[in-house]
Amino acid sequence: MSWDSSRPVPWRRMVREWLLYVAIMLVVLLIFFRERPLIGIIAGLLVSGPLYLGIGYLLAKFGYRRKSWRELRDATGAEAAGDANARSTASASNRPKPVPTSRTGGSSTRPGPKRKRR
Repeated sequence: MSWDSSRPVPWRRMVREWLLYVAIMLVVLLIFFRERPLIGIIAGLLVSGPLYLGIGYLLAKFGYRRKSWRELRDATGAEAAGDANARSTASASNRPKPVPTSRTGGSSTRPGPKRKRR
């Protein structure tokens, strides 16, 4: 897609995602790097904000838009329902009968019961 300056940028969503990322990474880094000074780690996390927002801005202006969790859930649910219907109708009509095996009783080595003569 080409650049379109009139495309909206989802600032709230990007800031919320970045804050969630910073919170999770801060907890993880505090757990694993207790002995080291935290100034550099916190500075690196704060520098990542403008970078993330700048790249997100550029991508939004070029037309990139990620789906939300709700959209992914709805699409997966509809796709699963459609697949289940398609599988149930297609599996019964298009699949050939399986070859008899010892597990299905088609090739037993035991002799069968004797037939009664009349």
